[in-house]
This record gives sequence, structure tokens and C-alpha cells, in this order.
Amino acid sequence: MKNILIQLDTDPHPNTFDRVVAVDAGVDELFSYGGITPENVVPLVHGAMFTRSPDDLNQTALFISGSGVAAAEAVLAEVQQTFFGPLRVSVLMDANGCNTTAAAAVLAAERHLDLAGSQALVLGGTGPVGRRVVQLLAMQGAAVRVGSRSAERAQTICESVAAKIDSARLTPWATGSTDDCRTACRGVDLIVAAGAAGVELLSTNVRSGVKTLRVAIDLNAVPPAGLAGIEPTDKRVERDGAICYGAIGIGGTKMKIHKAAIALLFESNDRVLDSVDIYRLGRSLTTR
Repeated sequence: MKNILIQLDTDPHPNTFDRVVAVDAGVDELFSYGGITPENVVPLVHGAMFTRSPDDLNQTALFISGSGVAAAEAVLAEVQQTFFGPLRVSVLMDANGCNTTAAAAVLAAERHLDLAGSQALVLGGTGPVGRRVVQLLAMQGAAVRVGSRSAERAQTICESVAAKIDSARLTPWATGSTDDCRTACRGVDLIVAAGAAGVELLSTNVRSGVKTLRVAIDLNAVPPAGLAGIEPTDKRVERDGAICYGAIGIGGTKMKIHKAAIALLFESNDRVLDSVDIYRLGRSLTTR
């Protein structure tokens, strides 16, 4: 019996990147559907649940993708509500690479820092990748400054993460101006830029002036860089006294996690792989 991965993409056309990764991960058959919403996903889930015996459902899995993370989260919630009893299949949610990218970024930081004793700043911390980076850093005990142009949105993310992690040390920071950014950077040893593609969040002058900075990670591969002066291909490159990573520099780890997550779906029929589980998977891969 073949392993079948069903891609449920919230965009009109299923993402080609995710399809290529699925094929490279060794999926036997890939079914891809676009324009998926909570309102139309149930029949597709039923098709996955009811066509094989319960003992064989580990050979069918779902992958929820798309450029809109909030839309994918809504689809994931509907998918989980559709399952009942033993009639379920494993699910991976990684819309816009949000979970695998965040996991790879935090794992890169861990190579150089004891996160439990770190002071981190996440720029673009209210976006889909940024808020996952915030959560994962907080889980590891880092004190995290959540940077955003809107202090109110930053506060909302702090409250959301704190509701999940009792020990979280989170502070909202407005970072809409150069002076705001300079203030937010004081005393940090880790900066992660997770803002929108092609938007500079921190100038070279401000970044190079942070004398406590030990690790800088820019997750934007589209010029200009989110952290000015960091190249997308940087991987453990020292710049102005800090170890730097660009989006492509962490890409190898991200891809390794992505492929492993797809393979893991077929080990049982009851896994739901979201941010925390994907991070834990990535950690197990990097410690082998």
C-alpha cells in the first residue's frame, strides 16, 4: 500500500515549493488541492478517513499549506474537529514555512547561546514566523523582547504566548523608528528579524552598535535584508563581533526538518505537527 500525502493549500494554486519537498521526502503519491477553506475542507478529510481501514490510516496524511498562516490555522482547526475515534490521519501545518523556519532559527541560535540565560529581540515579532520564534525562545527560558511597529500588537503577542508558557519572560517593544530600535537593542545578545519580505528592520549602524550582540539571524531572503549588512547566504559568519545567519544560511536545517516532518506523518495516524512538535523534531535531528 502506498503512502499518500494530501496537500490542502489555502491559496488558489497549491504551492510548488511544498510539492517539490514532498516528492523529495519520498511520498509515493501526492494529491494537491487549492482554494481550501474551513467551509470546503471536510469532504476532502472524509476522503482521507474513510477510504482505508483504521489499521492502514497511517499511510494517508494531510499537509496544510498556503501563504496565509491564519487561514491555514483555521483549516487545521476544522480538520481536527472532523476526526473522531480511530478515524483520523496525521497532519502537518507549515503554511508559508512558518513552523519549520521558526524552528530552524531557534536551533541556529542554540548552537551559540544558552537560551535560558539570553536576552533576545524578535523584530517582526507579531508576524506568523515571528510569534512562533517568540514562543520557542520563551519555552527555552530566554527573556524575549517582542518588537513591532505597533506596541499594542506586540502586547497582544506577549499575552498570547504567556497564556501558553507560565514562565515566559516577555516584553512588548515599539520598533517603528530608528531610535525605538536602538533602545530595544540595548543589552540583547540575540536578534532575530522575522518581518515581511523586502523590509529593512534594523540598519547596519544600529546593529553594529549593539556591543552585547552575539547572534543575529535574518529570515528575509528578499532584498533588502531585514538586518542590514547580513547576506541571505550567511551561515555562522562573523560580522561586527556577532555570529550571523541569513535565510538561506538556515535553509538547510529548515529543509531537513520539513522532510523529516513529512516522513514522521506516516509513522502513525494521530500526529498533529505544529510549531512546538516541529521544533522538537528539529532538535532531535540536530542532536543525533
